[in-house]
Amino acid sequence: MKQLLTATALVLAMTGAIGTAHAEGKLSLYHWFEYIPQELLDKFSEEYDVEVTMDTFDSNEALLASLKAGKLGSYDVAVPGDYMVDILKQEGMLDTFTPAEMPNLGNIEDQWLNVPFDEGRKSTIPYQWGSTSFSVNRDVYKGPIDSTDIIFNPPEELKGKINVLDTAGETLTLASLHLGIPQCTSDREQLKALSELVVNAKQYWASFGSDVAKDVLVSGDAAAGMIWSGFSAKARAEGANIEYAFPKQGYIVWMDNVALLKDAPNRENALKFMNFLLEPENAAAVTNYANYSAGVKSVTPFLTPEVANSPESNPPKGPKGVFVQACPEDVQVMYDAIWTNLKK
Repeated sequence: MKQLLTATALVLAMTGAIGTAHAEGKLSLYHWFEYIPQELLDKFSEEYDVEVTMDTFDSNEALLASLKAGKLGSYDVAVPGDYMVDILKQEGMLDTFTPAEMPNLGNIEDQWLNVPFDEGRKSTIPYQWGSTSFSVNRDVYKGPIDSTDIIFNPPEELKGKINVLDTAGETLTLASLHLGIPQCTSDREQLKALSELVVNAKQYWASFGSDVAKDVLVSGDAAAGMIWSGFSAKARAEGANIEYAFPKQGYIVWMDNVALLKDAPNRENALKFMNFLLEPENAAAVTNYANYSAGVKSVTPFLTPEVANSPESNPPKGPKGVFVQACPEDVQVMYDAIWTNLKK
């Protein structure tokens, strides 16, 4: 899917400040689907007289595959998850910027500034963060949902009615949490158990789908499903009687990041766009649209009450969230084999 977003605004006066400088030209984004409001892109286009184009992807792995297949050099910025930032860095696919090139760097919340995948923020800025777990239709199943059994050993009411995210990193991480084994394990017995778990659970799943994770819960095509927290909140807003779970085995926490890509054809506009997204009002516009959380200071006054008080964004005490880890290449090969076998 490609959206062409154009604006012919009055030319802004040239100044030295990045927030008001006239940029002109183009900006090419590679972004997740249904994850940024059109109005915000229009706002950037109008302020800087920039023509914005956007292609979308539906998983971190799809992003990596596309860039490896020759798209690097076609896009200015992409929006990888935390572990994928690390992988893109290892692949030499990221450019760096200086603090002087990103005046709003100080707007990043402290907890998201010195992150292990981009210490001190030299290639990326925070976009949104949230969690990955599962939601259950309470009209179909009224029992407890505090266990990952819902996905991997479901009750009768849910068998054959489950959608699973079509993302190897998150699905296999949730399965690892279910088994209580480390991520990126190289232990053959643990890998065998992981493969057997997901292959056996597949009989209970109706579908693999990431871009449809919300829609199948709203339509009733699925009675339960792995889902991102913001998608769950959107499904509730669209009338689905679902409850988002924080299972006792743990759940996934992630942060999506706007990354400056190597060989960006419009590097200056990419930096202006990244700086634009660090303005609290603009970060809050994304949060209000996507129903996640911003990693930017002072956004609260701009949030709607529904978003600020969303149960998906306010996990209870107890269960812990974990980041998906980027496995060493020799270990990742084994996880790729498990995923390929599962999907055949």
